[in-house]
Amino acid sequence: MHTTTSPSPVTTSSTDASGLDGTRIVVVGAGMTAHRFATSLRCRDPEGTWSLTVIGDEAHEPYDRVHLSEWFASRDAEALTLDPGVWEDPRITLVTGDAVASLDRTANVVTTRSGRQVHYDRAVLATGSWAWTPRAEGTDLPGLFTYRTIDDVERLAEWVRLREQVLGRPVRGVVVGGGVLGLEAAAALQQLGAQATVVEFADRPMSVQLDQGGGEMLRLLVEDLGITVRTGVGAQRFLPAGDGPVGTAVLSDGSDLPADVVVLSVGIRPRDRVAREAGLAIGERGGVVVGDACQTSDPVVWAIGECASVDGVCAGLVAPGNDMADVVVDRFLGGERAHRRADEGTKLKGVGVEAASFGDVNAVSAGALEVSFVDPVNRRYRKLVLSDDATTLLGGVFVGDVELYAALRPLLGRPLGADPAAVIAPDGEGLADTELPDEAVVCSCNNVDAGTVRAAVTEHGCTTVGQVKECTKAGTVCGSCVPALTKLLNTELSRAGVTVSDALCEHFAMSRAALYRVVREEGLRTFSEIVAAHGTGRGCAVCRPTVASILSTLHRGHVLEGEHAALQDTNDHVMANLQKNGTYSVIPRMPGGEVRPDQLLELARVADDYGLYVRVTGGQRLAMFGARLDQLPEIWERLVAVGFESGHAYGKSLRTVKTCVGRTWCRFGVQDSSAMAVRLELRYRGLRSPHKIKFGVSGCARECAEARGKDVGIIATHKGWNLYVGGNGGAQPAHAQLLAEDVDDETLVRYVDRFLMLYVQEADRLQRTAPWVADRTGGLEELRRVVVEDSLGIADELEAAMAEHVRSYEDEWSATLADPDKMRKFVTFVNAPDAADPDLAFVPERGQVRPAGEHDAPTYPDPRAARDAALSGVRADLTAGDAR
Repeated sequence: MHTTTSPSPVTTSSTDASGLDGTRIVVVGAGMTAHRFATSLRCRDPEGTWSLTVIGDEAHEPYDRVHLSEWFASRDAEALTLDPGVWEDPRITLVTGDAVASLDRTANVVTTRSGRQVHYDRAVLATGSWAWTPRAEGTDLPGLFTYRTIDDVERLAEWVRLREQVLGRPVRGVVVGGGVLGLEAAAALQQLGAQATVVEFADRPMSVQLDQGGGEMLRLLVEDLGITVRTGVGAQRFLPAGDGPVGTAVLSDGSDLPADVVVLSVGIRPRDRVAREAGLAIGERGGVVVGDACQTSDPVVWAIGECASVDGVCAGLVAPGNDMADVVVDRFLGGERAHRRADEGTKLKGVGVEAASFGDVNAVSAGALEVSFVDPVNRRYRKLVLSDDATTLLGGVFVGDVELYAALRPLLGRPLGADPAAVIAPDGEGLADTELPDEAVVCSCNNVDAGTVRAAVTEHGCTTVGQVKECTKAGTVCGSCVPALTKLLNTELSRAGVTVSDALCEHFAMSRAALYRVVREEGLRTFSEIVAAHGTGRGCAVCRPTVASILSTLHRGHVLEGEHAALQDTNDHVMANLQKNGTYSVIPRMPGGEVRPDQLLELARVADDYGLYVRVTGGQRLAMFGARLDQLPEIWERLVAVGFESGHAYGKSLRTVKTCVGRTWCRFGVQDSSAMAVRLELRYRGLRSPHKIKFGVSGCARECAEARGKDVGIIATHKGWNLYVGGNGGAQPAHAQLLAEDVDDETLVRYVDRFLMLYVQEADRLQRTAPWVADRTGGLEELRRVVVEDSLGIADELEAAMAEHVRSYEDEWSATLADPDKMRKFVTFVNAPDAADPDLAFVPERGQVRPAGEHDAPTYPDPRAARDAALSGVRADLTAGDAR
């Protein structure tokens, strides 16, 4: 939290182009809309000399409330934090944990609960809304929660944990309200190991967003998950259990439900107290009255987001709030942009079932026609609502399969351009040629239209979905528009004549994925065969290692076998990583970070005998540095003898599976993460891939193994495992995304088999899983359909390919030691195989050795001598310390 002193109010008018120089702006509230305002202002006016203070009541920095339910998977509030880079701007101050208590319109000052006063020239109210609590007896009992903030979900999780300990059985939960948040809350209770019953006063879940047919299909899908749904009844009162907290929910039909925990999700109300007490105009149903400029009844006060009442309506979604923020910034900078409310659509997230809708879902428009497709066996429901001539799209409902939602929602109020029956048929081919007009909003969350996306391609040179997202911010909030972005991108690239070559290099005119397919289908086994059939020339440093990797995956030959040896890059060629001084590292595999005492002793002896530098890596294994090329076989012979094998630190392959000790040792662990990590590492060791692969397996939601920062992340739950994919650290870090929830051991392994083999087959050269998942057509949802639901019918093929890899695995160093021809490669000088490199030099450092620098003295050609000197220094320091 940052604090600032408040100078006296500004009395002179601004003379800069934007009209903001010297202006002090205060935003009351620090939620998503406030973050959008700050981001938009600094981007639109990067050189302005204004100051902005954003004041929030929550202790957290602004976070993504849209994905609040994802907290239960990671238990990490920071994972939801919105881009913190905006707060690095010296013109912007963020105050957290200190709610604004009053707004003095006469003195132009806001006062916070702690007494802090901040003067303003312009104020923006972004106070959001609060979760409404029904007037029912017992709502003040311990064990009743709302579902709105990070603090709410943290308290809910802690209550369920403690209550389960007290009761000695699974907690029985009741969710009052069957809307989007209510269903998310019920799924969250399940993730916490509790039973869940949803109570909805209407006759169907999501009654505001879905029609009767869609609601009934959603009920079936939700109940398939083990969540009970009670409709047509409300909660009248709550009764305490014997020990004081809530124990029973009494319903309006006279029945009772056992309730050890209750989540209230019955709507929101605008937080307008500060505005009301300041004398601003308030709407009949609450909210600060604003016009299309988002200006209140006070000309220097604006209101945006859920607290703003436009034409008597307070919007409860992020999209209109973002638009309002952009409108106010535009007005501050002299523009005339106006807020226009549009249908944003709704999509259910974080529950495990798919449902989405937009527009007139109940066909109440005059003359409206309905076209439906119902598949009760596979639990799918699609409906389009059209004008009386069946041309203009008025609404849509999708349950169980929302693939069409992203493509159709931007067409709301526009000609469908296709036969509606063909559009919603199972194959959906009738929509293929429909084109969005420039003004059609593709991303409602960030108000990005099709024209902006097209301009990102034609004017800004974007050629990937990731670049379009970064340029336009489309697809960065809920992500449901990514399929539409992909289609627009591909269409514009073709239309603009922008040719994005997917050629591997000058010798192969096809992509790595295409080359992989032809090698597999044609059974090609050598580089010579492949280049003769599909390439030109003799290859290069790009295509030769790529072909080597493909051949290793498909045919499992040794990397140094025959022609393969000449294809490898520097590291694979000697099965070790080359270091800056010409020596190599030795990193044996330690599955799950486990190592036996006898192995540890031998590794220490090897390091001592050869004078190697030793350190613990970030992947939970020991690495030795400083080995000469000719020493590698000698070292590995000793390591193999005690059960070590290659750790493949040198290859584009599985590196490590990082883990915690899990439930076998840790009192918080809920699954045996160590055993699972060892199993996975032994299964996927040696798998050659487009880039390196890292795993993480955590034994509980505390996430000590940092699984969500890995290509494949696995987090234990009370019911099994949550599987995350597409994460990585490095220069462009990415959080892994949830692919499957609460799966058992065998299902987890099957899904990982499919994911990895699909990645190996489809990804570009040197493409990590994170950009591959992001750029893949349809994004994560389509990937889930392929991997989890087997929508393409290739699961058996992918699993068989992985099974063949497991069956044919051979440790590369063990095989090398048994082959004299391969051993002959490990000499420093061909004409003097026993000679050492005379240019090697080492110096002592912290009891070990390192390569000598240009100005280091004295240096030692033998690392053992440098090590002895280092140890001598350490002993001298210890002796001096004892003397003191």
